[in-house]
Amino acid sequence: MTPVRCELLVIGAGPAGLAAAATAARLGVDTLLLDEQPAPGGQIYRAITSTPVADRRILGEDYWHGASLIEPFRASGARYQPGATVWAISRMTAEQPDQGFEIAYSVGGEAHMAVARHILLATGAQERPFPIPGWTLPGVITAGAAQILLKSAGLVPTGPTVLAGCGPLLYLVAWQYLNAGAKIDVLLETTPAGRMTQALPHVWDFLRSPYLGKGLKLMRAVKAAVPIVKNVQDLQALGRDKLESVRYRASGRQHEAPAEQLLLHQGVVPNVNLSRAVGAEHEWNDALDCWQPRVDEWGATSVAGIGIAGDGAGIAGALAAEHRGRLAALQAAATLGRIDAAIRDREAGPHRQALSRAVRGRAFFDTLYKAPEAYRRPTGDTIVCRCEEVTAQQVRETVALGCSGPNQMKAFLRCGMGPCQGRFCGLTVSELIADERKVPVSEVGYYRLRFPTKPLTLGELASLPQTDASREAVVRLKK
Repeated sequence: MTPVRCELLVIGAGPAGLAAAATAARLGVDTLLLDEQPAPGGQIYRAITSTPVADRRILGEDYWHGASLIEPFRASGARYQPGATVWAISRMTAEQPDQGFEIAYSVGGEAHMAVARHILLATGAQERPFPIPGWTLPGVITAGAAQILLKSAGLVPTGPTVLAGCGPLLYLVAWQYLNAGAKIDVLLETTPAGRMTQALPHVWDFLRSPYLGKGLKLMRAVKAAVPIVKNVQDLQALGRDKLESVRYRASGRQHEAPAEQLLLHQGVVPNVNLSRAVGAEHEWNDALDCWQPRVDEWGATSVAGIGIAGDGAGIAGALAAEHRGRLAALQAAATLGRIDAAIRDREAGPHRQALSRAVRGRAFFDTLYKAPEAYRRPTGDTIVCRCEEVTAQQVRETVALGCSGPNQMKAFLRCGMGPCQGRFCGLTVSELIADERKVPVSEVGYYRLRFPTKPLTLGELASLPQTDASREAVVRLKK
């Protein structure tokens, strides 16, 4: 099987990936877009070309904006492969790094290879882990997963439903559910008291941002239809074989509400598994309590030939992701010799201005909805690593035994070695270790990620085309 060849490989078909691929192809760059989903849109614009939700009022105009990215991408000439899971990236040769990269990916259970001179990761964000007692019970999902069910299949729950957590997405999902005719029994807000005071220094930018009018309208609609409980503490999901009720503390008293569905959310964080695995430098973001790649104004990483655009490079939202994707594409086109620096800078001007407008007011949201420490650093028998069923107490006790970092924790408890490769437990494990050691999370570090970054079968490996670089990799593994 002959590898697919291109100049620029874009991974991810969300707003950043679609905008980047369309821009690069328009500038004459031979571009290939690989995406894990069956249709373009990413998470925020999931199923934008196929959603059964025909009434535009249900999901809102911000969702339908995603459709404006599809036609320019289709008309650009960029190649597109849906259903493609990228699980390995390596340089062609260590001696000639400018020769590009080999990329291994699977489609329909069969492995394929691509060769690219430049790579742009547009892998987006994922929801922050929200480990509470009972969060592994059937009936407990993230708010983002609930939103995907609505977008892709038009499904909403019919039984007692509780939303819990913090962040704008929580209210957006509630609003969309109400528009779809679903009943929400209660919204439990975990934002601690006093956060508004902390956010006030950033209020001027928020008042001049595009978020103000939309946010007020959305929150008024939700507050008029849904009981909202503020400053919720000690949140728990209860049930034997499935979710039966939600217990929490508010206003100094314990409460319990019947529930068949509990939707959890406390913000999003960059999806860093691929960027970690390729060796890009990362830094701890104190404002958002998460790791993010270190990139420059064009999205370039510490690894030559690899850029990152969109929320995968730092959370800024869908509109910002578009413009960051276009800026990264301009840089790739210049690096590949399709345009010069003067054209790059001239075309970048409008996108930088639009990016500045898109991120205005983010600091207000980030401060107001910063995930509470109590829900980031659990205690007791709360499951932390869902794949290996490791509890918070086990992680804390292992630190007391001398385990100083997440990679040692793999040897002790197998945290991060399950099918998700640490996506659901990585942040929590790092924070728990830091909490026990009484040091900053930046000192503790994160899992050392290696390829393959996604589970694959022996059949997929057997179908993988053999190249000089892949044979060299096998020899290195044997050593």
